[in-house]
Amino acid sequence: MNPWAKPFTLDVPDTDLELLRKKLALVRFPDELEDAGWDYGVPLADMKRLVTHWRDSFNWRKAERAINALPQFTTDIEVDGFGTLNIHFLHQKSSVENAIPLLFVHGWPGHFLEVRKMLPILTSPSPDHPSFHVVAPSLPGFGFSEAPSKPGFAGPQYAEVLNKLMLFLGYDEYVYQGGDLGHSLGVYVANLYGHKHLKAWLSNMPVYALLFTPSPHELTCDDTSRYRIPSPLFNPLLFLELLTVPFNKRLAEQLESAKRFQTSGMGYFVMQATAPQTLGYNLADSPVGLLAWIYEKLYKASDHYPWSDDEVIEWISIYWFSRAGPAANIRIYYELTGRNSHDMFEGTKWTSVPLGVSYFPGEPVRLPKSWAHMIGKIVFESEHVAGGHFAAVEQPEKLAGDLRKMFGKGGPAFGVVSGKDGY
Repeated sequence: MNPWAKPFTLDVPDTDLELLRKKLALVRFPDELEDAGWDYGVPLADMKRLVTHWRDSFNWRKAERAINALPQFTTDIEVDGFGTLNIHFLHQKSSVENAIPLLFVHGWPGHFLEVRKMLPILTSPSPDHPSFHVVAPSLPGFGFSEAPSKPGFAGPQYAEVLNKLMLFLGYDEYVYQGGDLGHSLGVYVANLYGHKHLKAWLSNMPVYALLFTPSPHELTCDDTSRYRIPSPLFNPLLFLELLTVPFNKRLAEQLESAKRFQTSGMGYFVMQATAPQTLGYNLADSPVGLLAWIYEKLYKASDHYPWSDDEVIEWISIYWFSRAGPAANIRIYYELTGRNSHDMFEGTKWTSVPLGVSYFPGEPVRLPKSWAHMIGKIVFESEHVAGGHFAAVEQPEKLAGDLRKMFGKGGPAFGVVSGKDGY
């Protein structure tokens, strides 16, 4: 490890644990309508069970020891216009000297531990598949990374942090994997550092717009947002494809699924993108509020994944004990969307950086597969029969397998990193 990186050990103070127990003991639950199920949000019975488990049964110190078994570090990274941020990251190296440097980027409500199940798969040596050196940072404001203190820390700044981290580690060239916000930030990394540093990337949430009818502004404007939405002037072939909806059952289902998510699944998005400070008081002060806010996403966005109570509470605890506090992370939605005035990809464009896409049926944010070509140069596609939004947790073998296929011998991105083919 380079001398500028310091080993990191997680050690939550006993006083923080005691405060958490007191807050959990003082919980006041809301009422609930009869037979509400999940229609109105997280069921009361689920919340009571999880809160009781968190307060009386969950062993944080055991979880902490397991987390500390992973090779973690922190380092200072200078961000143009924002000063220095201390960034936390996991760095699991393979025993294969020519392993491929892989940057794994989480989203919200994720964290760096999402990569944990994939680590032994990706780093294992074999003549039959490539091996990877895996770098999984906590994004600024998430987990155990420092948060920016000034407004305006958006896509280019997150991309700057990610790219500089890889360069500081000695990986002048690297590949990338991300879903959710990890996908969104991947678009920025590809735009700003593609080809020179980022050689290829794999997304498991290949979206580029959540709009279906272009506005008059988008049809006539000169900014780059116009190419992200099929219209007669931009992406005309994809626009013509939309005319086949009455005769194309699969396309119709994909569009209906996307519209359904936009109308009934994006309440959290709008709140985090418009009033993160207001919402933040609840998340920072109430562990029960934080649990409900995130657990709903874990449950609804996964593909019937059997979350154990320990898994859920460890996941929430990473947010509760995070360095900047449980509210800092949601500001990324405000910054990436300009207070919800535009989509998350403002100022980006199509790139020829080789892109692979992995489709999982339980992913709630789904658009027609053909629209992925608006993101970049598609060189690899894989469609799975199970798995959802948290693919690295739900289907680690499948997602890691896609990386092996894409970057292994015979794959479309084999040898993209100079001198590091994974074998």
